[in-house]
Amino acid sequence: MRGAMAPTALTLDPDRLLPADPGTREIARELFAQVEHLPIVSPHGHVPAEWLADDEPFADPTNLLLSPDHYVTRLLHASGVDLAAVGVGGSDVDARAAWRVFCERWPVFAGTASAGWLEHVFAEVFGIAEAPSAGTADALFDALSAALATDAFRPRALFDRFRIAALATTDDPLDALDGHRRLAEDPSFHGRVLPTFRPDRYLDPAAPAFTDDVARLADAQGRPVDDFRGYLESLAERRAHFIARGAVSADHGVPDAYTTALDEVDAASLYRRAVRGELSSAEARELRGHMLVEMARMSIDDGLVMTLHPGVLRGHNTATHETFGPDSGHDIPVAAEFTRNLRPLLERFGLVKDFHLVLFTIDETAYSREIAPLAGFYPSVFIGAPWWFLDAPDAIGRFRSAVTETAGFSRGSGFIDDTRAFLSIPARHDVARRCDAGFLARYVAEGRITRERAREIIVDITDRQPREVFKL
Repeated sequence: MRGAMAPTALTLDPDRLLPADPGTREIARELFAQVEHLPIVSPHGHVPAEWLADDEPFADPTNLLLSPDHYVTRLLHASGVDLAAVGVGGSDVDARAAWRVFCERWPVFAGTASAGWLEHVFAEVFGIAEAPSAGTADALFDALSAALATDAFRPRALFDRFRIAALATTDDPLDALDGHRRLAEDPSFHGRVLPTFRPDRYLDPAAPAFTDDVARLADAQGRPVDDFRGYLESLAERRAHFIARGAVSADHGVPDAYTTALDEVDAASLYRRAVRGELSSAEARELRGHMLVEMARMSIDDGLVMTLHPGVLRGHNTATHETFGPDSGHDIPVAAEFTRNLRPLLERFGLVKDFHLVLFTIDETAYSREIAPLAGFYPSVFIGAPWWFLDAPDAIGRFRSAVTETAGFSRGSGFIDDTRAFLSIPARHDVARRCDAGFLARYVAEGRITRERAREIIVDITDRQPREVFKL
């Protein structure tokens, strides 16, 4: 192209993310080859079951790859892009124009995990040979759109191509789970798609719509809204509905990991006041902490794995939240504390056989200081994989260094992709497997474990651990 910068070729280094030292890299290559083509086990994510149940073609590259991916849109926003211009929050936007905005700013993603995932999607999933840029935006949009219109890029075909053995969704407790029902009853679909019980809005009196939500729950189950025991029974019944549709876990995103076990009379009194909107912030925290203990008790009763991820200040910018809604890129990590906060729950249930509690955090310091020591004692506690801002190559390496010397390799959850970006699932698991291969290769090179043991470990942490921890 005369007078313009030539397009940049998009090529993936086959040794990407593996150690630079030649000897260690050779070990890592061998270890990665052990797991490169293993099926994907994804026990926590946000891809809608309806995509697979309906199996309709995806609309266009913007609506699939750009607008819903807050990893991408948040950095575009930081570089000066109006979120409305890229379709965040359902904003009405010309898909091609939004794609041009993204491609023009592709350089801002250099060095980020998002760039690595997207490069994998472009090169490996679509076979695209040129990187995004202002000059390639239209051609890239056309090539992606043409591919998405074919049967090979329908959701079920991609599910099979990605070798997904199990895929979990995240669902509201009152969801009828019709997509899951249709998949389970469809003899032409052979995958495993699992709902996940996500009750946050029904447990936290500080949630904006708590009073409306618990009223809907009570009405759906035919109980008075101010009956605390009925409230607990309604939650248990909704959990049973999820289990009947294949659920294996209940997920809890809370401001902090605070737990407390209240007397039933006190808990009922707080609850009755909560449904009237009368609790102070301190009282709301007490009831929320008690309800986490109740959720643990229910997990023991019905077998659902309990996952907990505190430490995020959601909707950091009020104006952005009001305009674009949740998941619009400004949920920001805060410090998390587990040891004291979880003690009331673990004093009661930490030693109960078959109770599984998986702890996630975005506060890296908590992994070595608290989570690994807890998982190194309590048979019920497992170390959640690095997620959200930490599901990136260097952070994955820091995670392994933080937890391994205290808790070994056996106390982890396996990798969690935690994504609504369906086409990035294989990219994210590929990154995790390469990072783990590199970490284990260093241990082999340093004489800390044998090569034979490293081969066993990498298969365990890739495949066996997520199946066992999530009771798959």
